Amino acid sequence: ANLLKVDNGATIVDLEKYDLPPALIKKSDGATLYMTRDLAAANYRKNTYDFAKCIYVVGMEQSNHFKQLKAVLKELNLPWSEDIVHIPFGLITLNGKKLSTRKGKIILLEGVLKEATELALKQIEAKNPSLENKEAVAHAVGVGAVIFHDLKNDRTNNFDFALEEVVQFEGETGPYVQYTHARAMSILRKANHTVDTQAAFSLTDDDAWEVLKLIENYPNVVRFAEEKCEPSVIAKFVINLAQAFNKYYAHTKVLVEDEAFNSRIALVQTTASILKQGLALLGVAAPDEM
Repeated sequence: ANLLKVDNGATIVDLEKYDLPPALIKKSDGATLYMTRDLAAANYRKNTYDFAKCIYVVGMEQSNHFKQLKAVLKELNLPWSEDIVHIPFGLITLNGKKLSTRKGKIILLEGVLKEATELALKQIEAKNPSLENKEAVAHAVGVGAVIFHDLKNDRTNNFDFALEEVVQFEGETGPYVQYTHARAMSILRKANHTVDTQAAFSLTDDDAWEVLKLIENYPNVVRFAEEKCEPSVIAKFVINLAQAFNKYYAHTKVLVEDEAFNSRIALVQTTASILKQGLALLGVAAPDEM
């Protein structure tokens, strides 16, 4: 059956049975639209890449458009229409104000990253003035802070972006997690100990146990993030692990060479490794020194 219908000179596909408004394929003046191009692009991508899934990471305000796209592909009897996936995300405001390209109210990402790097450098110079390659570390921290803040919020939530808060080394921030990783790496350098993986592990205190429970759950967190296309669960996990580790470190003499020394260093090493991996999954670097 011919799907295309002419309505007031425009070409449409009726999607009433999907409880959706008609998909506008061609305007009355013959001009094509987003839908026309997205249908062609989806077909091209399937033929070229034979994708398992075609994922569109586009703002939530386009949800209807992608429902229509999927419905039109379904009406064309294309079995891969189910593999079209829209991953919506919320709106970012800057210091409480909405950004708009149409109204010229925009802030370029390049400027945000530059300012974030400068703010990170100031903090690094205050905390560790003798650090080598300060500029490279500041870049990793500044850029990482912006990425982390974007991804730690539930994907569909709207959130406000205030740069000064984002680059703080305290609180639920990317730099806090990076700093915790650097602290763990510093402990490992001081310990100068190769963990004996064959030895019996024994850590009985509550603070260590909290860290261990989080470590054990890490694979489940990653799987859940992948299934739900929700990176915020990884960001929240590394914050929780960093907090638990810092509490453990504050209450424990990690470097005392007693019978539990090997176990404690193994815990520090595993924590550092998972913090680094978790940050890497978010596209954030983890400097060994800060």
